[in-house]
Amino acid sequence: MMTQVQAADTLLEWRESAQYWNKHSATIHSMFAPLTRALIEDAGIKTGDLVLDVAGGAGEPSLTIARLVGPTGSVMCTDAIEEMVNAAEEEAHERGIENIAFRQCVADSLPFPNDSFDAVVSRLGAMFFPDPLDALREMLRVTKPAATLTFAVWHKSELNPYSYVVTRVLSRYVEIPAADPAAPDAFRFAELGKLAAILREVGVTSVTERVLKFEMEAAISFEEFWTMRSEVSELLREKLRSLTEAQSLRVAQEVQDDARQFFSSNGMSLPAEAIIVSGRKPKNPH
Repeated sequence: MMTQVQAADTLLEWRESAQYWNKHSATIHSMFAPLTRALIEDAGIKTGDLVLDVAGGAGEPSLTIARLVGPTGSVMCTDAIEEMVNAAEEEAHERGIENIAFRQCVADSLPFPNDSFDAVVSRLGAMFFPDPLDALREMLRVTKPAATLTFAVWHKSELNPYSYVVTRVLSRYVEIPAADPAAPDAFRFAELGKLAAILREVGVTSVTERVLKFEMEAAISFEEFWTMRSEVSELLREKLRSLTEAQSLRVAQEVQDDARQFFSSNGMSLPAEAIIVSGRKPKNPH
């Protein structure tokens, strides 16, 4: 369980990163499209459903789900960061998507009545919840009986070149401390069974998990990838700031050398692995 100071620091980091997630939202949407499809599939989302997206960031997967559920359904897109929520709302307006609403709130304090949603999802958000138990209890509370809760989290770093290609090079120049397994981190739930166990602990039933292997694809060059990658990551921004200009250029060149195999004239294609964890709220939770 995080302290209030640690939780505040985490929110500050995401607030500072929000502008870059918004800037690169089109690329990120393309990269994570297979993950969004898998999340929707495992959640069993269908036309007419009322869906809650927790930690929806700059709008995905909420916007994709809104198209799927159609005018008889709706999506509530939430995020802890106001700038993310505002960006998501602007994107929905630009796309003419009307069956979606937005709320700034944290996962462990959801401002919705009990038994409100047919499905609750979170794509690459659960790893950063300050207290996963409290967050999952809240998400379970607002889910209708027998409805689904579905999460997508990263599998191990060494299975995801999006992560390891950069950290492997950067570690030659700066110290990268080992992650605290109890603290918010991209790979906090990278071990199979870890998030599933928390779902069971809070009372979710019929829990399943599967590894999703997919390609992170986008029509971008390495230079565009490097700009995106070095901006959206608070850790990477911090470490690069500690280097000289010459060192930063060498880091970029070495990452390009290691990542060359993932780029072609068609753009970027990075192999990736995530874990999809899903379960149901009991029909008679009380």
